[in-house]
Amino acid sequence: MLKTSGIYYGEFGGRYVPDHLDKKLEILEDVFKEIKNDPVFISEYQYYLKNYVGRPSALYYAKNLSKIIGVKTYLKREDLNHTGAHKINNAIGQILIAKKMGKKEIIAETGAGQHGVATSTAAALFNMKCKIFMGEEDINRQKMNVERMKILGAEIIPATNGTKTLKEAVDKALEYYVDNPESYYLLGSAVGPSPYPEMVKFFQSVIGQEAKKQFFDFEGELPDGIFACIGGGSNSIGIFNDFIKDEVKLYAAEGGGEGINSGRTAATLSSKSQPIIFQGSFSYCLTDQESNPIEAYSISAGLDYPGIGPEHAFFKESNRIMYYPINDDEAIESFKILSKEEGIIPAIESAHAIALAKKIAKVEGLKKIIINLSGRGDKDVGRFL
Repeated sequence: MLKTSGIYYGEFGGRYVPDHLDKKLEILEDVFKEIKNDPVFISEYQYYLKNYVGRPSALYYAKNLSKIIGVKTYLKREDLNHTGAHKINNAIGQILIAKKMGKKEIIAETGAGQHGVATSTAAALFNMKCKIFMGEEDINRQKMNVERMKILGAEIIPATNGTKTLKEAVDKALEYYVDNPESYYLLGSAVGPSPYPEMVKFFQSVIGQEAKKQFFDFEGELPDGIFACIGGGSNSIGIFNDFIKDEVKLYAAEGGGEGINSGRTAATLSSKSQPIIFQGSFSYCLTDQESNPIEAYSISAGLDYPGIGPEHAFFKESNRIMYYPINDDEAIESFKILSKEEGIIPAIESAHAIALAKKIAKVEGLKKIIINLSGRGDKDVGRFL
């Protein structure tokens, strides 16, 4: 396979898009390379993270949960951010880029709705038009977040084909982006054509930077392991990035759905999948025997995606990060455990990471861990009671 332009992680990544879109993304990549080393831009970004988002988010020692998991457990509280999840970190960063590029309209895809809410929030803050593409099934699953987006002034455009979930929302957003060159596509996960995976990682890496310092302040050393859920891969790469070169074990919980052999799963890296060109990037994807993408399934709208970020594909093959499936029932159980034992209602996505830690942390011989609590569960209340 010939490599295209763009950023690669080993053989994964790149930019597999039509020529006119490739030129747009090349300009975006050049702007990104410029701003990430621009102290004025970074200062403005950090201003909004501190004074608007509410960072740094807390690192909380979960004493009651620790007893259940069997190891000392800290929660990185991304659920405490403005809008209730990690998605706002990236939305603010990218909308500042859009502003710098003179864009007037923001478009975005969303699954669980948190990225849609974050994008709608940032667009309102900077007085930009906003269109959110969302699968019809996810619109029904995440009604509260849909109403929040509407209140913030966003137009919701349903994706009504296929599984009517995140994959179709991304497809529809990309189609609009191709046809409307003056819009800015604010992609929410570490997937898609270059430079999006690298750009999203850059804006989400604040999670790991904070967590490393906070944990060292508490314990005087690094954690033994870090757990995060993974759909496309933004919150996980955000917390993992600052620990990649350290002797810290990294674990990612995929949406196992009804089981990896059931035909109803979203566990791309821990079940049968293969690398293909999918939605502008070369990475692993759930496929049929003819190498076509197939429908993914997870109870979690944010993990219900057949693809995976290209850097995660690289870390899978290099064995730097370990990927495990967590089934729906395991996630629901952990959703209830954290709610009842710590008084913290997690997003069902985050509950997958809690379930994985509960399942393997003690078996792996870990003593002190961090779980990235990527979002709060307001949107999921009522679904699992």
